[in-house]
Amino acid sequence: MKPLYKRVILKLSGEALAGDKGFGLDEQTVVDVASQVKELVGMGVEVGVVVGGGNFWRGRSGGGMDRSTADHMGMLATVINSLAMQDAIEGLGLPTRVMSAIEMRQIAEPYIRRRAVRHLEKGRVVIFAAGTGNPYFSTDTTAALRAAEIEAEVILLAKKVDGVYDSDPMVNKSAVKIDALSYIDVLNRGLGVMDSTALTLCMDNNIPILVFGLKETHNIIKVCCGENLGTIIKEAK
Repeated sequence: MKPLYKRVILKLSGEALAGDKGFGLDEQTVVDVASQVKELVGMGVEVGVVVGGGNFWRGRSGGGMDRSTADHMGMLATVINSLAMQDAIEGLGLPTRVMSAIEMRQIAEPYIRRRAVRHLEKGRVVIFAAGTGNPYFSTDTTAALRAAEIEAEVILLAKKVDGVYDSDPMVNKSAVKIDALSYIDVLNRGLGVMDSTALTLCMDNNIPILVFGLKETHNIIKVCCGENLGTIIKEAK
């Protein structure tokens, strides 16, 4: 198989990293992702990773908590996941850097765009932690922002479900999977793939989004090599 892309952002939801446990980290899932990332780099792909934190904490779970405080707690959850991914990838012998939007020198580099690009050019995996560093912005928006900044060709959006459906497949067993959508379709139909800020950022910068299921073996490799597994979101022709 030959990859279609030279530089990608892999967006991993925290829930996907929890596997079937639903909370925390599933060690086998983390190792599986790490091995696929290593394989991609071996194929000449430069890989940036953005990890959500929903397997530990979601900002909206704060109830009556101040929104900014709840969101900052969510950012810290992404750092936990990022360090776990770094450990798994480096355990396979691939150099990795965690770059945090919130300064924490003892465990991560500060995010500097030029430095991130240089790491990628040297064959290192870069994991972008702590979201954008600002409350009210999701890790989906982080993925879109970092993709635009580092000039990634595509966002590989790995989720628990295997694509975009016309309704929630967890609720509606008759939901139908959609193979291709435009950014405007997703926004107008309220399909909930990404939040509107992230989608608009992708639309404005013409960054395609490939939505696929993480659970099946080697799906990250397959979608990067052009297999039609999930749903592609791109500019309407």
